[in-house]
Amino acid sequence: MLKPLAALAILALAGGLWWTTRPEPAAPPPPPSRAGSDALVQITLPQTLDAQAQLGQGIFAQTCAACHGEAAVGRDGIGPPLVHRIYEPSHHADEAFQIAVAQGVRAHHWTFGNMPRIEGLTRGDVAAVIAYVRTLQRANGIN
Repeated sequence: MLKPLAALAILALAGGLWWTTRPEPAAPPPPPSRAGSDALVQITLPQTLDAQAQLGQGIFAQTCAACHGEAAVGRDGIGPPLVHRIYEPSHHADEAFQIAVAQGVRAHHWTFGNMPRIEGLTRGDVAAVIAYVRTLQRANGIN
């Protein structure tokens, strides 16, 4: 009977030592910037998104929002808003977005610096992002 109690005591002691010496978990990353905190433009969100724009919204959130802001409103000192007349279809056609993602683009309208090419997105992914951005633009009178 003494051996099982001794084994139990050793296990309890080892567990207590592990609990008191384990490292603290890392703090979670800060939440993404909200569309009002450092946004360069204020926008009206569309009432609905079609399936293609919904897909684009998810891709945008994962890939583009870090620079272009939540809902493409830009980020002060980081990246331009895409819901802006500069990016209306008659000035920046859809293919311009495809090229910017595939090859990067030299700064020419803004002072944020050059946009690097974005790895890992297909033309279809970018087309979905474009559908999302164009939907946001139309909801804000940019056609």
